[in-house]
Amino acid sequence: MLALDKVGKIYPNGVHALERFSATIPQGEIVAIIGGSGCGKSTLLRAVAGLDRASTGSIRIDNIDISAPHEKIGIIFQEPRLLPWLSVADNIGFGLSELPAAARREKVAQALARVGLSDKAKAWPRELSGGQAQRVAIARALVPQPEVLLLDEPFSALDAFTRRDLQDHLLDLWADTRPTLILVTHDVDEALVLADRVLVMRPRPGRLFAEIDVGLARPRDRASPLFDAVKRRVLTALDRSLDRDVPDSAPAETVGAWW
Repeated sequence: MLALDKVGKIYPNGVHALERFSATIPQGEIVAIIGGSGCGKSTLLRAVAGLDRASTGSIRIDNIDISAPHEKIGIIFQEPRLLPWLSVADNIGFGLSELPAAARREKVAQALARVGLSDKAKAWPRELSGGQAQRVAIARALVPQPEVLLLDEPFSALDAFTRRDLQDHLLDLWADTRPTLILVTHDVDEALVLADRVLVMRPRPGRLFAEIDVGLARPRDRASPLFDAVKRRVLTALDRSLDRDVPDSAPAETVGAWW
């Protein structure tokens, strides 16, 4: 269980990036966070990752306070951030140094097979396409089996076909161990394909505006009327979140499907 209680962030330069953000995310849930530019999405993700300490409030996983990077929490960035001096296999095994060599090799081989890159084990990161490199990044993040995996717009730099392929591939990998996934994205379709729940934020300072339960069975048909209905609901919440004349919503009132 990941619990965020009134999390706020004020930077030294006085920028009020995040205000009283609260959410409870059960183990295995996939949550997408969306909102306009400057609404604190990445700030929130960095706080959950322990990369940036919150100014106020608390972040806890299994009753453990998070104020620094933790082994139970993994993160995938927009760029793959592979180590260029290591092979693909060594990049994936980088976080498994505590394991005996044989066990590490087995886990890396299994991870490569799951992302369809067994033939790239000895390749260098520079020899990979953008989609292949991001597959390696996903494998590297999942191989230690974190309880929570954070994704900061991980597919935004990829073409539409590769992006859709990796969205489906991520769900396949998630199904193996069902970690909690928290995805920051600007893409509403991506949020609805992946997430169980969408959290809409409003800017200046960043705060929770609405929670929307997606309520669609997987695999999801992007062309279905139900998918389109939820998409319209999310887009409406996004539009309202950017209207300063609309008061903050009570998030609990927006939870649940309405059809």
